Amino acid sequence: MSFLQVTWTDPATQARGYLVIDRLVRGVSSGGLRMRAGCTLDEVRGLAEGMTAKEALNYDPDARYVPLGGAKGGIDFDPYDPRAKDVLTAYLYAMSPYVERFWTMGEDLGLRQSAIDEAIAKIGLQSSIQAVYPLLDDEKKARQRLADAFQVTVDGVGLDELAGGYGVAEAALTGIEHLHLHDPTAFVQGFGSMGGATARYLARAGVRIVGLADVHGVVANPAGLDVETLLLSRDAHGAIDRTKLRPQDQELPCDSWLDVEADVLVPAATSYAIDSGNAGRVRAKLVVEAANMPVTPEAEAMIDALVIPDVVANSATNSWWWWTLFGDVEPTAESAFEKIGTTMRRLVTAIISEPSPRAAARHLAAAAVKEIELRFPES
Repeated sequence: MSFLQVTWTDPATQARGYLVIDRLVRGVSSGGLRMRAGCTLDEVRGLAEGMTAKEALNYDPDARYVPLGGAKGGIDFDPYDPRAKDVLTAYLYAMSPYVERFWTMGEDLGLRQSAIDEAIAKIGLQSSIQAVYPLLDDEKKARQRLADAFQVTVDGVGLDELAGGYGVAEAALTGIEHLHLHDPTAFVQGFGSMGGATARYLARAGVRIVGLADVHGVVANPAGLDVETLLLSRDAHGAIDRTKLRPQDQELPCDSWLDVEADVLVPAATSYAIDSGNAGRVRAKLVVEAANMPVTPEAEAMIDALVIPDVVANSATNSWWWWTLFGDVEPTAESAFEKIGTTMRRLVTAIISEPSPRAAARHLAAAAVKEIELRFPES
């Protein structure tokens, strides 16, 4: 049972918003805020439970960072609606008592961190993660370290937009090696922060990116897309500038994203993207969950592929924030990528040979939660 569930209604638009805190560790929880039309309380609850596992999996008793409890926020509203900024601000104002003391949050589906930061400043709060500040040894140095990390760019893209996708790519590469896939190809559904970085680092590792999907449809090329050019052509919502496509690149409709043949499928957009209705169209040998809950349990049982679950595959964004803030990594791309790569390969290797990697990940997380509870019984 969740520690806390809150439902909110925006008086101006009647949009519904939700906050679920699954558990607190040392009085604090962690989990992103998403905005999408159709977001539900059940969805947010499931994501909050997943955050508890995602946090716990990265527990290292020798590290400065001790995993927090899991939480999640969600707003049932179209992020493309011109009123979205006002809805976000109203939601955060309503949730401000929790943000101040119990809930640390960053961007998730439909929202950019810059929009959250703008709204947080507008309602008079310090930061979207200020609840964790009392746990820091030196708050001033820690905040400066994180601020410095957010100024780092790698070939035109901010480190904060790359950390999560770099982790997904490392998870995928571990799976590719495990399955002994030669000259592997990949399709990435979603080209925002997570999907874009995943595509970049898979391509740089020699994986052919044969297809990408954004909000407008699919672009594909069996010989491989020019990921770097497309990455730098994206808008704030991850939409590709079609004028940057080459003559040999194909444009396909939105619903064709499962029809592009690829060894590796990376759903990096929405929850429930693969369900019992379309699972039969999945032909990939490896599915790597870059989005949160993109494959339903019913669909996973139908898919003849190895699935690396979201609680492992996409955990690097969350971990990178805390590793940097607490001082376990330096505010550089080199330090971040080394830590992310080592951690992701260790976690994936620990679960990938099990009958159910998802069940194995949950088991590891549960064991870590117990260890944290023994260390901090007041949590």
